[in-house]
Amino acid sequence: MSRRATVLVAGVVLLLGFGLVGSVVPVPYVAQVPGPTYNTLGDVDGEPIITVAGRERNEVSGNLNLTTVGVPQRPLTLVGAVQGWFDSEVSVVPRDTVYPPDRSVEETQQQNRQAFLTSEQSANAAALGELGYPEKVVVQTVPEDSPSAGQLEPGDAIESVAGTPTPDTDALDAALTAVPAGTATTVGYTRQGEPGTATITTTTGDSREGSFLGVGVLQTPSAPFTVSIRVDDVGGPSAGLMLTLGIIDLVGDTDLTDGAVIAGTGTIDAAGTVGPIGGIPLKMVAAREIGAQLFLVPADNCQEALANAQPGLPMARVATLDDALTALQTFRDGGTPTPCTDTE
Repeated sequence: MSRRATVLVAGVVLLLGFGLVGSVVPVPYVAQVPGPTYNTLGDVDGEPIITVAGRERNEVSGNLNLTTVGVPQRPLTLVGAVQGWFDSEVSVVPRDTVYPPDRSVEETQQQNRQAFLTSEQSANAAALGELGYPEKVVVQTVPEDSPSAGQLEPGDAIESVAGTPTPDTDALDAALTAVPAGTATTVGYTRQGEPGTATITTTTGDSREGSFLGVGVLQTPSAPFTVSIRVDDVGGPSAGLMLTLGIIDLVGDTDLTDGAVIAGTGTIDAAGTVGPIGGIPLKMVAAREIGAQLFLVPADNCQEALANAQPGLPMARVATLDDALTALQTFRDGGTPTPCTDTE
């Protein structure tokens, strides 16, 4: 065999070896891809994403889709990473940015799930506040070993303790401080618009003197109905805006979509401020693939969204819940919602 042929064969062998190794050896990166979208007005596996108890849901025909980013569970190989770097619909990022090294994958997933559950509370508060419902002290959790178990339920608004009105958490703390622990105390509450009373033997606690009802509470808007949200496979806080809009559409007095397919993303707080999120290029791909007619973009994500604009997917800049509602109104009226600009 000639020297040239020998070098050629050696090169082929090295390339094949590199390819074989690269196809099985994992690298410290993960691939992010467009994840599933969920219509907050619809169902998952036959169960509504947003359930309303205590009143009828509005009849709606459009879509308000939250968008997600997917992370395949199989380890990413060198070959897969190289392929991903050349694919506009894949984002290859260091593994530590998705799974911090000081936490296990399970711990990270649990933290992301908790962030989603917190966003549910914020979405509910923002929606009911926008609809004009007053703030009250609302029960969030009732542990099984609580003295209030079987008496109070999540969603109950605590109106009084021992005859003392409790319009806010400060008033509730003051009323309970005046009651000795171990006292059978009358608690007035409102449940789905109906008043009720319960006799609860209070307990002690560590955070202050006086007694406790053994429940978790939050000062938040309260309505004569309860809203619950179920999306088991979504983590993180970025669904907040679309969940808020879904609640408003289902219990408010305006058809927000008029039958259109709207998608979007963004965190939200109880005051209705929309915050930035990660993975917006991939979420826009997912929105385009479902035929979304408008994509709601958090204001702080506008530059990134413009740099990754998708054909046929109009974008609307939103910094607040009111901005989102205005964008939807403008869209329904046939106008052009406030777009993203490169000066954001």
